[in-house]
Amino acid sequence: MTDAPVLTERRDGGVAIVRLNRPAKRNALDSPTLAVLNEALDALAADADVRVLVLSTTDTRALCAGADVGEQLDAAGGVARMAAFTRMYAAVDAFPAPVIAVCVGNCVGAGAELVAGADLRVGGDNLKLAWAGARLGVPVGPARLAPLIGVARAKDLVFTGRSIGAEEAGALGLLNRSVAAADAETAALELAAAVAAQPPDGMRLLKQMFRELDGSAQRVAYENEQLVRFQQHGAGLPRG
Repeated sequence: MTDAPVLTERRDGGVAIVRLNRPAKRNALDSPTLAVLNEALDALAADADVRVLVLSTTDTRALCAGADVGEQLDAAGGVARMAAFTRMYAAVDAFPAPVIAVCVGNCVGAGAELVAGADLRVGGDNLKLAWAGARLGVPVGPARLAPLIGVARAKDLVFTGRSIGAEEAGALGLLNRSVAAADAETAALELAAAVAAQPPDGMRLLKQMFRELDGSAQRVAYENEQLVRFQQHGAGLPRG
């Protein structure tokens, strides 16, 4: 397997797969990985033949363990990395076709944001899902999580940063399917095929309608602004 940090695959029927591929880091995101991931998201968003996007991983131990806080960066590099995170969050939110996340293993911090930013979620039985930003004072979580599970439940997960498994995530309504971790991508692709079989123009319009009716663009933009300010003027994410 290639050592590229992000792998893109096209399947018949308009299904695109983006897999994170840093297994030694449990897919923690550093600046180079974020750059490749954002380029992949932009390219797929511009492709009218894409009917569904599946966000996955090459290693079921993690979809994404968050930011790679061991990355050596100066202050400007830290701000640039945070800007890349906000670009990713906006790209997932604005993706014109439905997005499905394969939620396996560690889905922590930025990984939890990918989970919440997707339209549909398939969970593996090894899921460890945590909005861990509060442990570092990171202003992230409310924009995507609160509309999914309600404000009170979102406050519990965001304020405490506690980890939840597939059973609790399913009970909260976060998961559309729950399977063994080894079967999660297969189940996600089956779900993707069902969505891709619908009229594509209708699916894109419905995606736009959901986004406009729940105001996700405004919420994500507001939270992204707070994240960049936190990196510029607050404690910021660790920089190695």
